[in-house]
Amino acid sequence: MRMSKWQFTKGLHETGDGVYAYLQPDGSWGWSNAGLIESQGETLLVDTLMGVDITRDMLEEMRRKVPQSAKIDRLVNTHANADHFLGNELVAGAEIIAGKKAAEDIAATNMARLERIFAKEETDLGEAGEFLYETMGQYFDVSGVTLTPPNRTFEGELDLMVGEKLVKLIDLGPAHTKSDTIVYVPGDRTIFTGDLLFNEGTPVMWAGPVQNWIDACDYMLNLDVDVIVPGHGPIADKASVRSQKVYFEFVRDEARKRYDAGMGWEEAARDMVLGEYAKWLDAERIVGNVFTLYREFGETFPAGYELHVYGAMSRWRDMVRDAHSNHDHRNCNHA
Repeated sequence: MRMSKWQFTKGLHETGDGVYAYLQPDGSWGWSNAGLIESQGETLLVDTLMGVDITRDMLEEMRRKVPQSAKIDRLVNTHANADHFLGNELVAGAEIIAGKKAAEDIAATNMARLERIFAKEETDLGEAGEFLYETMGQYFDVSGVTLTPPNRTFEGELDLMVGEKLVKLIDLGPAHTKSDTIVYVPGDRTIFTGDLLFNEGTPVMWAGPVQNWIDACDYMLNLDVDVIVPGHGPIADKASVRSQKVYFEFVRDEARKRYDAGMGWEEAARDMVLGEYAKWLDAERIVGNVFTLYREFGETFPAGYELHVYGAMSRWRDMVRDAHSNHDHRNCNHA
């Protein structure tokens, strides 16, 4: 894999004249990226993080390195996953912008329940609760957050000026979620993709349809850009977008074969041979992707069932660990 000229280290990285990426290795569950655009003293922040404390740390680093960011004029929430908006209260005086459906979902967030889930106090979730605590709850403090939803919405596209920089907001969802906005800075040939790109990690599709995400990849590939800041993972280029597009085409086709053969969604996910994709971070998200594809193919599920998909992801991980353990044991016996 070709090395990026930007190291995947925690903190603020300048990618252009007044354009910055804030990275959080290793890019796994909850460890999202953010961005800052500054021109002529005006600022736009792309996303906040999974909690107030880590967002505060990010903003303090931005102020040290970019003094103009002491005042954030605008914030764009790319979508309605908590790791992209839980720190909004720290810039509550800013204009906070999101796609219409993303804004609605952010405003509807049940913070009390999220706190209980992350504290492992939702006893009815079983394996799903254990998985959510293992992957996120033990790392992120979401207690005491004042939910601060967007105060300006748009549909389709919205052009903004940040000082002399044109910034284009383009909602390419539903795909990952019901509304997925990219932030395109044409003058700097840069896009912030939100979670429409997971670089070196497995993407997870909660909304679909899958063709919309494939089309979103094509849209990003057709832009005149050199720098791609993903929602998770290292700063990327178009090769990463192409890889993700091929992943979704592969999963769509493999899931369809198993759906048509009458195989259940969890069994189908466990049956797939991921090949090179097994090496991507959080490969267990294949389970969530197959679940969403089965729903797209016509299978029906009870309202709120998505939470239990995390339990199936946990079982998938256990299956892989057991397979590796048995493989290592056999190798030891033959040594």
